[in-house]
Amino acid sequence: MGGWLPGDPTHVDGWIRKLKKRIAARPRDLVPPIKAFQEMVYADQVLHRTMAAMFAEAYLRRKETPLGTPEVRNFEEFLVLLNGIMTTAPEYYECEERKAGREELEPCGLIGFPINALLDWPMGTVSGYDVFANSLVNQQFKKILSYWSQFLVTQDSRYVLVEGDPDGTPVVIPWLSETAKKEMVDVACSAVGEGAGCTGTETFQDIFNCKPQDPDYGFQSWDDFFTRTFVPGVRPVTAPSDDRVIVNACESAPFALRRNVSESAKFWIKGQPYSLENMLEWDPYTPQFVGGTVYQAFLSALSYHRWHSPVSGTVKKAYVINGSYYLENMYQGFKGPGGADDAAPNDSQAFLTAVATRALIFIEADNPDIGLMCVMPVGMAEVSSCQITVCEGDHVVKGQQLGMFHFGGSTHCLIFRPGVELDFHLYGQKPGPDASTNIRINTAIATVKR
Repeated sequence: MGGWLPGDPTHVDGWIRKLKKRIAARPRDLVPPIKAFQEMVYADQVLHRTMAAMFAEAYLRRKETPLGTPEVRNFEEFLVLLNGIMTTAPEYYECEERKAGREELEPCGLIGFPINALLDWPMGTVSGYDVFANSLVNQQFKKILSYWSQFLVTQDSRYVLVEGDPDGTPVVIPWLSETAKKEMVDVACSAVGEGAGCTGTETFQDIFNCKPQDPDYGFQSWDDFFTRTFVPGVRPVTAPSDDRVIVNACESAPFALRRNVSESAKFWIKGQPYSLENMLEWDPYTPQFVGGTVYQAFLSALSYHRWHSPVSGTVKKAYVINGSYYLENMYQGFKGPGGADDAAPNDSQAFLTAVATRALIFIEADNPDIGLMCVMPVGMAEVSSCQITVCEGDHVVKGQQLGMFHFGGSTHCLIFRPGVELDFHLYGQKPGPDASTNIRINTAIATVKR
């Protein structure tokens, strides 16, 4: 979903083999937070056994499939591979595809969730649920991800923008190659919404702010590239003076639309109902939203990763809640009746709204028919930072930036009070995991009934 990992798991296996080869050529000691994680696990006999059981079950499950033996076999090997990721940035790939009896190289995306790629099978095990629900494990992962983020904001992380690696499959190509730039332009131009779209002649610099005369297009780091901004006018705000119109807060595809949402629900079961008190971490504002509406949508790997205000109004509160990073709904694991989600945590997105790291931005809309509403960006997997760029008391206008995701993929929710009657406009898409088209940021997604 969203292209954060290749659709073909053999491409992920190829990437892991490339990572192993790179590490073998340049072995190094475990970085401090990973060493501390290792020591923490070894010091806790129960956690150590659970961690070992997680990888053992994942190994057996994978071995029983046509995919065969997994590339990551145990905790110790995972630590070495995790350590290798700390000095790398996400890469873009071409893969060999068979077409009309011949092999061709075709774009196959990126490993936008490199740690998630290592843990995809362990996450679906019963032991994996226990491991990734452990608060101490999540605290240590936060330290590891923070360590990695220090590299991703340096100029050294820019190598993936201009360097490739043709050795093996998948083939690494630069993010600023014509192939990768065209893919990013195509994703931006395929988004739907009100107003004029693309003509088919747009270039990367027509869509995104950059300096094409510079070898790195003016990007100072991988993260600077990842959080790139649109050229003014590319995403105009629908009806900026009409406060009945609510616009899309993220460049995203619709995942769910639920009305009459409960204050408390068993969000870990089949169906993953929304549980407002868990989503909002028992914030004092929570009772105001009981029986209201939740709209959830997910972001694309190749698109825009900032959040904008869906309404004009005053920021009443804005803060980040620390949560889990690799926890998925147990019902979506190997014990689930439908088998494990093969691209975890795709199918656990509603569940993640209650357990993952997320930001809460409460806005009192200028339109009293909307009143208090909440924008809730939710981090998925290795999103180590939900950065809020507005403060309590700020007055924001519709379409103004509220913050951004750094380093990885994500989803988000808009939450409205009961009594706010909304007509949603989702441009012909039915919300769900199969929704494949982004709705443009700043374009109308709902209108308040009067």
